[in-house]
Amino acid sequence: RRTGKRVWRRGRDLTGWMSLSRKPEVTWYGWDGDRLTTVQTDTTRIQTVYEPGSFAPLIRIETDNGEREKAQRRSLAEKLQQEGSEDGHGVVFPAELVRLLDRLEEEIRADRVSSESRAWLAQCGLTVEQLARQVEPEYTPARKVHLYHCDHRGLPLALISEDGNTAWSGEYDEWGNQLNEENPHHLHQPYRLPGQQYDKESGLYYNRNRYYDPLQGRYITQDPIGLEGGWSLYAYPLNPVNGIDPLGLSPADVALIRRKDQLNHQRAWDILSDTYEDMKRLNLGGTDQFFHCMAFCRVSKLNDAGVSRSAKGLGYEKEIRDYGLNLFGMYGRKVKLSHSEMIEDNKKDLAVNDHGLTCPSTTDCSDRCSDYINPEHKETIKALQDAGYLK
Repeated sequence: RRTGKRVWRRGRDLTGWMSLSRKPEVTWYGWDGDRLTTVQTDTTRIQTVYEPGSFAPLIRIETDNGEREKAQRRSLAEKLQQEGSEDGHGVVFPAELVRLLDRLEEEIRADRVSSESRAWLAQCGLTVEQLARQVEPEYTPARKVHLYHCDHRGLPLALISEDGNTAWSGEYDEWGNQLNEENPHHLHQPYRLPGQQYDKESGLYYNRNRYYDPLQGRYITQDPIGLEGGWSLYAYPLNPVNGIDPLGLSPADVALIRRKDQLNHQRAWDILSDTYEDMKRLNLGGTDQFFHCMAFCRVSKLNDAGVSRSAKGLGYEKEIRDYGLNLFGMYGRKVKLSHSEMIEDNKKDLAVNDHGLTCPSTTDCSDRCSDYINPEHKETIKALQDAGYLK
């Protein structure tokens, strides 16, 4: 979901008269489900990463629009299509060829071109080196990254820079009124109580389904679900220290939410760690992605959205851990990979996780994940069958 607003600011002109600005400030907002994840202006884009399954912000990423423009590039398939005709009008490749070129570009960037890709290029009378010269270089935009420090409810109290300094801090009362703010770097930090963002023009907090007034400690519009959300149509949780209402629909107890999250986390952890231990015990080469898929597929069979969210979060945490291990040459084969190679490795693992986690209820996990096993590795297949991973 994406929406925006235009604001004409009032200020004094050269003669001293108060007047509205001729050009409005335009701000775009982007939501991932019910959570605000992107705030973009004419100069910057701010993205927020949340704790999985929660409204508590974790990471703030700010990128100047100029840096984003530098990072724009054409894929190999787009470049060849645009430059592939003599009249300059371009050509259109079949979807299968585009997918093949996209995969080849990934392999070239990782400097790990498969034998199948080399054979296909040879049939076309091309070499890897020729295609590599057509790949446009990647530019990594400069970004400002800050970590959120929140209270037990998820209310931001500070933003910590990469060098460990406090770049922003705020002090609030129980109802979310801002009592004090230290913002020497003029950072845009709109988040308040869980699910809320500050609207400067009205002074209210937008709570997804309605507006909340922190001075009154209540909503200014009726609950859209009526009495189903409680006896009072305007009430925020009467105990704002322990209660939250991220969607503006009905209150929830922080302790109960945390307890449920802990249980979901433990159930996901048990399945993922058991599968990981099996992978280490069997010690079969070329099965890493197979076990990734199997672990998350087993989680999907619980048919519990909360456990699936926890598993997805654990998958992200593992990739962050792997990236850190690689910095010290302790990941995988103990051969240090470059930044781009490691990011590519992380992305592939996460894609496999999603493939397993989205397994249809009518599909068996061994069928879902068998494509990640080389069919020519007969001994590996036999060992997995004996261990109950393959039929």
